Amino acid sequence: MASNKPFLLAPAAKDYLWGGSRLNDDFAKGIALSPLAETWECSTHPDGQSRVAATGETLGELLAAHPAYLGTHPLAATGGRPELPILIKLIDASHDLSVQVHPDDDYARAHENSLGKTEMWYVLAAKKNAEVIYGFCRDMEPDDVRAALKNGTIGNCLNHVPVFKDDIFYVEAGTVHAIGAGVLLAEIQENSNITYRLYDYGRLDKDGKTRPLHVEKALETAKLSASNTPRQPMRMLRYRRGCASELLTRCKYFQVERLLLNTELHRALTAYQTAGNSFHALLCTEGCGVLFGEGVMLNFFKGDCIFVPADSIPLKLHGRAQLLDVSC
Repeated sequence: MASNKPFLLAPAAKDYLWGGSRLNDDFAKGIALSPLAETWECSTHPDGQSRVAATGETLGELLAAHPAYLGTHPLAATGGRPELPILIKLIDASHDLSVQVHPDDDYARAHENSLGKTEMWYVLAAKKNAEVIYGFCRDMEPDDVRAALKNGTIGNCLNHVPVFKDDIFYVEAGTVHAIGAGVLLAEIQENSNITYRLYDYGRLDKDGKTRPLHVEKALETAKLSASNTPRQPMRMLRYRRGCASELLTRCKYFQVERLLLNTELHRALTAYQTAGNSFHALLCTEGCGVLFGEGVMLNFFKGDCIFVPADSIPLKLHGRAQLLDVSC
């Protein structure tokens, strides 16, 4: 598959015990897992690679054969290696996720031979009274955390933040966090699968065993000072004919924009331009539409992810949809 044309991806899937059924029910994934906790929509990570939907080839294999698809800017995040530096997921938290932390790049390279994991959440749906955990509510010392874990009061030491549809959270490496029950979200993160569990409610896995904790590594990497309760940033939509867009997050690892497409009442299609120094991944979170270009016409629906190579052919969008546009 050697061209600069966009293509649909097929995800890898995970059946973690806290998952539910909404990724199949709401996004028509058709994946035979129950529970279905995560779909890795755009991934080259060895723990779960997405595939080119039309051919079955893994995205990693394709990018190894055609590294120019990445563009030049993403190579700065991978030390010049032609690797996808990000991972995009859909996550259905039917039950609380463990209280956890991810290491930064330096610690992850030294101890795990991996990138660290800074991530961003965009909330697609949240049940009444749903919340996330974001850092500690007061300054802690390692022994304070150990004592709270031992006596079962760790929940009183954490920031519990109410969460609503369309909220965004930037979760820097080292931030103790958890996604609460009833939250459905898209996650954009560094290409890493390193998680240190601090607390898991004493749950048993499908084999009747408690899941392992990583308390000491968590304490080595976690920010133990009190975290400010995250506030939702000011949001500014930019309008053009048939489409509006807003910047959700920009950091050294990735940039995420939200596109609101509505060309149903227009004959003219909305032009979609990509920067020449990065690939783009388009994740459809609502609605449906069509992506056009010379020799290509891709129908996309809620839950679909499209990979757009760097220096792609000129493209246009048509439909009524919301998409997250991820680049590096």
